[in-house]
Amino acid sequence: MERVIDLDQAAAVIAERAVRWLAAGLRVGQVTWLDETAPWPQRLETDRTLVSDPHSVGVLISGPGDAGLSVVLFRGGWADVDYFDGLDDGGPIPAFGITSASAFGTYLDQ
Repeated sequence: MERVIDLDQAAAVIAERAVRWLAAGLRVGQVTWLDETAPWPQRLETDRTLVSDPHSVGVLISGPGDAGLSVVLFRGGWADVDYFDGLDDGGPIPAFGITSASAFGTYLDQ
């Protein structure tokens, strides 16, 4: 897969925003990594040092209540984003054409 985004820079963007999310009363899960070269079935890792060829980086943000947002950014420039509002609505949010960690940060802010 083409490397459009530096996932280590994207993880730094997540860490920067996590401070604000926590201050707003949200819960922020550990950043997870998927290694492109890991044998199948590939495991999500929370320790970056265990990932030699990052394929994706993700985080789960939850609150208030049962609401949740899952964001997984792939190095190819798209993200799998799913939300649940804690009541009765949820689903995917399209996220394509992300060209940099900075653009990913802008997307997270929205």
